[in-house]
Amino acid sequence: MVRNVVFGFVCAAFSLICSAVLVPHRSPAQELHSQGAQNAQSKVPLAGPPQDPQNEVQALIRVHSDLVVLSVTVKNRTGNLVVDLSEGDFRIFDDGVEQSIDAFTAEGLPLSLVVLVDDDLKSADAAQMAPTLRAILAGLSASDEVMVCRFDILFYPGRKFTRDEDELIADLRDAREHSKPSQAGPVPWVTPPSTHPMGVGEVPPAASVNMGGQPTKALHDAIFASAELLKARGSDRRKIILVISDGLNGERFNHHKQEEVRKTLLLENISLYSIAVGSDGTKKQFARLEQYARNSGGDVYYAAKGNTMESLYSRITEQARHEYALAYVPRGNNQLSAFHRIQVQTTKPGMNVQTRDGYFRVATDKQ
Repeated sequence: MVRNVVFGFVCAAFSLICSAVLVPHRSPAQELHSQGAQNAQSKVPLAGPPQDPQNEVQALIRVHSDLVVLSVTVKNRTGNLVVDLSEGDFRIFDDGVEQSIDAFTAEGLPLSLVVLVDDDLKSADAAQMAPTLRAILAGLSASDEVMVCRFDILFYPGRKFTRDEDELIADLRDAREHSKPSQAGPVPWVTPPSTHPMGVGEVPPAASVNMGGQPTKALHDAIFASAELLKARGSDRRKIILVISDGLNGERFNHHKQEEVRKTLLLENISLYSIAVGSDGTKKQFARLEQYARNSGGDVYYAAKGNTMESLYSRITEQARHEYALAYVPRGNNQLSAFHRIQVQTTKPGMNVQTRDGYFRVATDKQ
């Protein structure tokens, strides 16, 4: 009898030791993937009281800095938003390697929005655009925050990010009052001829350059400065720059090149959307805005008339509101590369998927 009891205790102890030894160790990425899979199947909250999918994804993003977060827009063949897809309808490829989705929500993340208004439009375009600015407020929710900024040859930041409607109305009114052609006009000359006697060994000055009617605004610098303002907003928010402009740019007035600005947008996960003002003319002038939008997962809407602009504001905020948020920890991609190219597909035929075209992974782990 005693021998049987002792034998039973020995077996139980042996089983406990074996289970402790044989359970494999899992990396943080594996733990996150397992947690994400459990949440997707059982909708068990990470901690605390039950959360909705949006809050759950936000919590994951805040905790796990190694997540790559994608905001994804899906449209059908007619250009209408598709808002009823599930996690299983998406496939993500990072450097050509398919990834497992660790977090998903069909509810758009709260917005941090910089409205960037071109102060140097043609008279007719400014007259069409200025009265429409207040319509931007219609598509915002209580969880969103906005800063209204302006630019011409310089950048004029807003006072702060705010959700207060009265403050936003005042900021938009100020932007409306400044939206007019530059009073100074184009800069006619740069590198003016020297008027002092030439010194010994002094190099003669370069020939003067007549700027004629070239644009005197710095579009790249304005977008870069807007991105800098969004850096400090939480990684669990949807960061957007809405540029309202005719797309013209005086290259020589910019301190930042387009590729540098593009890298900043991707590094900070910021998308650029644009209302292309005066788009009844050639669309060549909007090529820069189109490229920024394509690279960052944004979009460009063309407007020639004021009433068209008003409807486009709500379309842009609606699109941002119905984006899918997908997040994953990269596995099996090219770890030696600073830039990683992303492709997102759906299993549904005939769908157009928009998201940023990649991300930069640097020493600070910003993506």
